[in-house]
Amino acid sequence: MLFALALIPVVGLLIFIYFNDRKDKEPFKLLIGLFFAGMGTVVTAAIAEFIGQLILNAIFPYESVFKAVLLAMLIVGPAEEFGKYMVLKLITWKNKNFDYSYDAIVYSVFVSLGFAALENVGYVFINGVGTAIVRMFTSVPGHACFAVFMGYFYSKAKYASLTNQKGKSALYKFLTILVPSLIHGVYDGILFGGEATGEDLLTGISLVLWIIFLIALFVVSIIFIIRTAKNDFCIVTLPDEVQTVYKPVIMGTWTCVCGAENNLNFCFKCGKQRPVFKTWYCPKCGTLSAHNFCGNCGCQRPSAGPVQQPFQPQPYQAQPYQPQPQPYPSQPVQPGPYQSGAYQPGPYQSQPYPPHHL
Repeated sequence: MLFALALIPVVGLLIFIYFNDRKDKEPFKLLIGLFFAGMGTVVTAAIAEFIGQLILNAIFPYESVFKAVLLAMLIVGPAEEFGKYMVLKLITWKNKNFDYSYDAIVYSVFVSLGFAALENVGYVFINGVGTAIVRMFTSVPGHACFAVFMGYFYSKAKYASLTNQKGKSALYKFLTILVPSLIHGVYDGILFGGEATGEDLLTGISLVLWIIFLIALFVVSIIFIIRTAKNDFCIVTLPDEVQTVYKPVIMGTWTCVCGAENNLNFCFKCGKQRPVFKTWYCPKCGTLSAHNFCGNCGCQRPSAGPVQQPFQPQPYQAQPYQPQPQPYPSQPVQPGPYQSGAYQPGPYQSQPYPPHHL
């Protein structure tokens, strides 16, 4: 019973995120691996939080609101979100299935909800049904919301990296960690600060602020999910803005100038783009593509038609003459009416007789 209550919100959110991925579904094997890897980040986060608390207690030996907020903003939030980011990047950054912008949100949510599932099971078995119900509508969706922002910036970092914008890629990677850590820190900081005051009134005010913040976070996250899923696009680009889905069987292997042989659109060793020799426009959506399938809608390249065989003259064969009967007119030919006066001779003019010379 308690185990089911702990996992029901996790399963519901995973289904919601997965079915919003309309253009290119991710393989279950990859998603399950991300989910269980996310569970492993509970251990790394607990170790980081323990070390951080020891350092914070050494600096601030007495409990205070300021110390509680610092604990949330500088230790708890970053420790949990950084562990999720490391798992996300190690598993998916060079994965061949990471080819659409919405994929990043799917990956990050599965990692984050893996963390939330294990954490939620522990809290529910310690504190009972009441905690399970409260966390069903607060903490578990909260972890999913943190992951939405992580996936949003993670997708931008990947696209900037593929298009050789190293500065933007580094910036977006930093935001991939910073933004979820700040949101997570504020989420925990409001609660920790209210509890640290020791006064019922201030605790109640902090609880109201926390609920308002939570509602706003849910609304913004849902808007991000809907818009990103609607505007999902292929981030695996080739020269001249060509879009193409990763199709190793169709595209085949190629040898980069650095000597590495691979079947990706970008060399895994030096990052050089796969050379493109022939491009075509998709007749269905108009997308410029490079290989046998459109990178936007998956439409197959139109065939060039059958190859025409060269003309081969046939040997001459004489045929016996067969006279063809000619049809006779059923009605006799009737001459047209005679019209007199059609010819009008001109006036006679006499000509002089030329002399003869003997």
